[in-house]
Amino acid sequence: MSHSTLSNLDYCASRFQAKRRDSRVIQIGTIAIGGNNPIRIQSMTTTNTLDVDATVAQTLALAEAGCEIVRITAPNKQAAAALGDIAKKLRAAKCDVPLVADIHFLPSAAMEAAKHVEKVRINPGNYADKKKFAVTEYSDSAYAEELERLHVAFSPIVLRCKELGRAMRIGTNHGSLSDRLMNRYGDSPLGMVESALEFIRIAESHNFQDICLSMKASNPKVMIEAYRLAAARMAEEGMNYPLHLGVTEAGDGEDARVKSAIGIGALLNDGLGDTIRVSLTEDPIYEVPVARDLADKAMALWKQQAELPLSAETKDSLDPFDFRRRSTRVIELGPNCLIGGESLPAVIVKTQHPISAAAEIIQDVCRTQTTQKESKLEGLQLAINSREDLSAFTGLHEALHSVVQAFVLELSDNVDLSELETFEWPSDGLAGITLLQHVEKEDAFYATSFLQFCRSKGFNCAIDCQADALRDEIGAQLAPMGSANLILTRSASADTRHPAGSYRALAEAANAFVPDAPIWIRNTLSNTFAPKDHFSDRLLESSILSGALLCDGIGDAISIETEPLLEKATTLAYNILQGARARITKTEFVACPSCGRTLFDLQSVTQKIRARTDHLKGVTIAIMGCIVNGPGEMADADFGYVGGAPAKINLYVGKECVKYNVPAEQALDRLIDLIKEHGRWVEPT
Repeated sequence: MSHSTLSNLDYCASRFQAKRRDSRVIQIGTIAIGGNNPIRIQSMTTTNTLDVDATVAQTLALAEAGCEIVRITAPNKQAAAALGDIAKKLRAAKCDVPLVADIHFLPSAAMEAAKHVEKVRINPGNYADKKKFAVTEYSDSAYAEELERLHVAFSPIVLRCKELGRAMRIGTNHGSLSDRLMNRYGDSPLGMVESALEFIRIAESHNFQDICLSMKASNPKVMIEAYRLAAARMAEEGMNYPLHLGVTEAGDGEDARVKSAIGIGALLNDGLGDTIRVSLTEDPIYEVPVARDLADKAMALWKQQAELPLSAETKDSLDPFDFRRRSTRVIELGPNCLIGGESLPAVIVKTQHPISAAAEIIQDVCRTQTTQKESKLEGLQLAINSREDLSAFTGLHEALHSVVQAFVLELSDNVDLSELETFEWPSDGLAGITLLQHVEKEDAFYATSFLQFCRSKGFNCAIDCQADALRDEIGAQLAPMGSANLILTRSASADTRHPAGSYRALAEAANAFVPDAPIWIRNTLSNTFAPKDHFSDRLLESSILSGALLCDGIGDAISIETEPLLEKATTLAYNILQGARARITKTEFVACPSCGRTLFDLQSVTQKIRARTDHLKGVTIAIMGCIVNGPGEMADADFGYVGGAPAKINLYVGKECVKYNVPAEQALDRLIDLIKEHGRWVEPT
């Protein structure tokens, strides 16, 4: 299938509104997913499945925390049989949470597990298909023969699930495609989708449709593209199976929550997703509240949007299946800070102090700039509410211009053009200044006058407006002036429920008038639906909005305007840029969330590896508990640390295992030796 053909497909009802995708309803024990059912929350046990009591206890704890579906690994037939005892003890404890058997490699384990659980998860690349990462040429006839062999191998579990009334998840993971798919599609999102469709067609040949799909990857951009393609290709073939969303191997801490919010949140905001799991390398109970918050936000958004008619415009000119950065001109935000073009997105952070509190602002900025390594704030945003605030700024600029590269003055309605023109700006000028103001469409003439004034002073002009204002009035006024010194942005109003859609609309409107104007993504409290005043909620909101846009290729600067602590806001901005792969400032860790197959303590080992290597900018390290999550699912990693046997570690460079069965106590040192051998090591400062 050619890319031009793909680009014509629709994956959602609208790129500007959040309309829930229509999916079929499937039953998983007592829980239904898809259709108009709530988004269901899932997690996975990390205990050894053969330790029945421990697995039961952890499942009960997950159910108590609000987990609605629990997955348990079944790496062999013995573990699959243990699922029967686990299910009996759970039901005896009056817990009816549906169980899912996680199957890799062994059809015999799947056949046994189906007797005991409500759903069976199959990874197509690891189930009855060849996966040796061999480069093999497949003729059409050889490809057809492989599909026939696959039909024979997969049909028994389909028929068993149909007979017993079990559901099935066909869960494709990036990097675990079979040789046949790799040969035809490469290690691509399209290959992931086509792999799942092959298995679906086999199931449908047996009139079995109790299926949901997942397209997981550790890279949110790959994950988003894969799910979009899955929705589009299913629609093309008349399928509407529900989707299970997740960013796999997301890692731990703030980074993992940011990556999960980017991938899951971006899709939910486009109406895709019926059940979700947030994969954390932590106790699985901590996955549940993050997933619940994401689900609640999406369902509130869908409910509000369902009451609105679908707008006439549903698509923009961006290709949603081919992430390329929107082309813009270069603008100097500050003396050493460029945005647009090939420049990396800049980080702007808003101080919550009034400008009169100069001492507090200076203290916060200096503390932030000295504690951050590669992630210093580049633009400081200040609220200007009066002429007196303008006067206070000149002194603040003098104190901070050697510490901060750019200043953004957010002008309230109390400060108009006449105030700016009559103010006595310092005769020796001010460096790195952007004036920001919201402009309504009826004030189009003001917008052009504002831009003209900024140019006369050597300032940049950031116009905050709605897409329809730019399209109807303001754009026509700006077009003859061009986009020099012009930045476009959009602060969401209280009734905006799809902020990413409003930025897409703004970018689309800009194409007609100032197509190369950079766009600044602002994260403001008004973006939230029922905002909660705590950092984790601000993290999710900012990650969903900025991450979705950055993955689309929109965004030349981002600002965190919701977090009162300057250091936390700065760190969050850089974590979002890293999670969206828009700007890399530190080591990227791909760490699986642990399960009964894991051969070492993932949480403690991940922390030890992070402590020794988190200064390696641009290096990706995968930490995998077993071979199932080994060479395939760490497709993007530069180096891998994989459990090979009890107390033994296999070390990888890319997908190639270069050291087998390294004693666990030596493995971290040997990993660092490998990084050094490949010229990727730098000494920590």
